[in-house]
Amino acid sequence: MAICVNEIKWKLMHKIIFISTIHKEIGKCNSDELCKIIEILKPEVIFLEAVEETYSAYEDYLFSTYGVYHKKLELSAIQKYNYNHSFEYVPVCENSLSEAFHQKNSIVCKNRDLQKLIENSISLTETYGFNFLNSLESMNLQEEMRMLESQILSGSNLDRIVKEDIDAYENPMIQNIYSYCKNHQFKTAIFMCGAAHRKSIIEKIEKFNIQEEITLSWTVYES
Repeated sequence: MAICVNEIKWKLMHKIIFISTIHKEIGKCNSDELCKIIEILKPEVIFLEAVEETYSAYEDYLFSTYGVYHKKLELSAIQKYNYNHSFEYVPVCENSLSEAFHQKNSIVCKNRDLQKLIENSISLTETYGFNFLNSLESMNLQEEMRMLESQILSGSNLDRIVKEDIDAYENPMIQNIYSYCKNHQFKTAIFMCGAAHRKSIIEKIEKFNIQEEITLSWTVYES
């Protein structure tokens, strides 16, 4: 699946592959499998859904000195890729998800129908790994969960606040990618972000490519 790209507005076309992930290992969705994907794509820049503090100087010391991998799946895969490749790591989050988001989860996750959808997603992720997370089936399942969550919250203020907070969480990530690209030249990059954001990020990318000063060549990864 590729997003339509307008005329080039910048001296060098920046190619970015958007990959959906999860943050903890489960079955076939693990850092070794993700590293294999990264190895094939050979990015010069890796954008990640993470705040700068997620990979501390101490954690870098543990890895570089003792080979201790990070607990976050994506960072562990990046560390393994680091053994044979040079690249720029760029965390793009400006803030963590809000307290309202966690409050929402504590309410909606009591619903048995939602639990079944979550359990189905976990099972498919465990069995098929990144093939599932980067599929239309996964995106549709995530959308089904979001719609059910809104029904459970019955249009409450919390539902509205959470949606606004998610926008406030996602938009800076994309804005920071575009800002980076304005000041750096590279041919290929990847952007790894949790699968729950897949549909929304794809929609936002299309809007940003129209309104920003530069046009990026986005590809939505499918295994």
